[in-house]
Amino acid sequence: MARAVSVRELRNSTSAVISELEAGERLTLTVNRRPVADILPHVEKRDHWVPAAALRRIVSEAPADRGLLNDLAEIRGAELDDV
Repeated sequence: MARAVSVRELRNSTSAVISELEAGERLTLTVNRRPVADILPHVEKRDHWVPAAALRRIVSEAPADRGLLNDLAEIRGAELDDV
């Protein structure tokens, strides 16, 4: 749950509030104890593509389940109506 931060606290302790955000905290800005906004830490947009070397490492560390590979081999040539 996000910590409530009043407008007064934000004004008087801006650097402390920013430090909390930099540490990954989610905050809810309040006016007269009424929530008015959510303040979230900034997140850089992550690239969906993984470098080939990283993908090879992931696959080598966590290969597919042997049973899954066998199931896929059985249906590899089948048409959808045959399954």
